[in-house]
Amino acid sequence: MEINQVKIGRRVEDFEVEAFHNNEIKKLKLSDYKGKWIILVFYPADFTFICPTELTDLADLYNEFKKENAEILSVSTDTVFVHKAWFDNSPSIAKIKYPMLADPTGKVCKQFNTYIEEEGLSLRGSFVIDPDGILKAFELHDNSIGRSAKELLRKLRAAKFVREHGGEVCPANWEPGKETLKPGLDLVGKI
Repeated sequence: MEINQVKIGRRVEDFEVEAFHNNEIKKLKLSDYKGKWIILVFYPADFTFICPTELTDLADLYNEFKKENAEILSVSTDTVFVHKAWFDNSPSIAKIKYPMLADPTGKVCKQFNTYIEEEGLSLRGSFVIDPDGILKAFELHDNSIGRSAKELLRKLRAAKFVREHGGEVCPANWEPGKETLKPGLDLVGKI
C-alpha cells in the first residue's frame, strides 16, 4: 500500500500506531482526535540531547495547547517500550502527559516526509492539523536545531483564529488580541 504524503490544505490520511500514554501502551489512531486540533511533533530518538528539551518545552505548555482544543502527539521511530523506559528514567520526560507515538517502521514518518532513510530516524517536524483533519502548517528542522513550543502554540492560535474568523488573516508575529488583516481591504493603497 502506497502512502500519500501530506500537503498543506489537504486532508491527512489516517494512521494507527502503538502509543505510550498515561503509563499504558495502547493502539491509537489519528482519527481518534477528530474534532480537535492536532499538533504532531516528530523527533529523531529517545535518550538524546535536544529531544528531551523540546518534549519538556511542550509538556510545560501542554495545558495551554489543551485550552485551544488541541492534542499534542509526539512521534519517533523508537518502540513504545523505549518510550516507557525513557519516561521511567528521565525526570524531565516523566512530565509528559501527551501521547508518545511509536513508529519503528517509519511508516508515519514517511507519510509526513520526515524519515531519514539512511539513519532510520526522523527529522524534527511539526505539523498543525485542524479539527477536520486538514494540514494547516508545518515546519522541518535539521536535527541539530531545536524548536520552540511557544512558537508552535502561536501558530496554532493563528490557524484557529483564521478558521473562526473567515476573511481575516494573521500577519507576522501575530498574537491573540493583536490586529489582523482583511485581504483586499487592508492592502489597498499600502503597496
